[in-house]
Amino acid sequence: MKTLTQTIVALTIMMFGLVLAQDTVPGVWNKSIQGGLNLTQTGFDNWAAGGENAFAWQTNLNYKFVKAQEKTSWSNTGKFLYGATKTGDADVRKSADEIKLESVLTLKHWAKINPFIAVTGETQFTAGYDYSTDSSFQISDFMDPGYFRESMGAEYVINEGLATRLGLSAKQTVTSDYPVPYADDVETSEIETFRSEIGAESVTDLRYELAENTLYVSKLELFSAFTTFNKIDVNWDNTLTVKISEYLNMNMNFKLVYDRNVSAKRQIKESMALGINYTFI
Repeated sequence: MKTLTQTIVALTIMMFGLVLAQDTVPGVWNKSIQGGLNLTQTGFDNWAAGGENAFAWQTNLNYKFVKAQEKTSWSNTGKFLYGATKTGDADVRKSADEIKLESVLTLKHWAKINPFIAVTGETQFTAGYDYSTDSSFQISDFMDPGYFRESMGAEYVINEGLATRLGLSAKQTVTSDYPVPYADDVETSEIETFRSEIGAESVTDLRYELAENTLYVSKLELFSAFTTFNKIDVNWDNTLTVKISEYLNMNMNFKLVYDRNVSAKRQIKESMALGINYTFI
């Protein structure tokens, strides 16, 4: 199992090293960078019905660089999200925190189905805390945990806005101060700060315009380790964006995560925000 993991990682590094070395080959870069800022404020002064002052903010930056060449297509995407809230006299608390990078190299052989190789990395910016108790305590931090996946297989382009890929995948979870529950194996006496799994991965991307000013984007990631093939990790991220004006958008996000190593129950995060959105490129 360890040898197979090392082989997949080595092949991934070699493939992307080859692409970087050939980056001078003529091709067209299609670039897109978008950012947004959402603010919410509520204040009270002698308000008979009661209430607490509150302030919340959230910022995001998304990019997508795609280089199309005659025999290859190289897609690089990134998602950066951070937000915080302050209610009454309580300390500022983090409400959103995500860093996700993905790079996919597709070899063009056929019109609909083509081989691919991909790498994905995911973590957060700052420390995370559990506020479910009176005395909050830290449970995560930058690269603690960090998730990495390397995969290879076949991609099927169903239509312009819908594509799915399936392949062999290696997944690594790294931690330092918080091995439990992210990387530690409870069945061993040692405390592990690194978990490596080999399995099958499926990634489906959907981009659909519901109306001229309404866009729905969905990404469904499924991973199942060969050692526990009947248990599937799920990461499903959905965003609905309604463009009100050139710079004003309303965004609704729903994210569902299931990772048996972290929690026996599914995790859900949802948000709705109205704010400024700007396209840099």
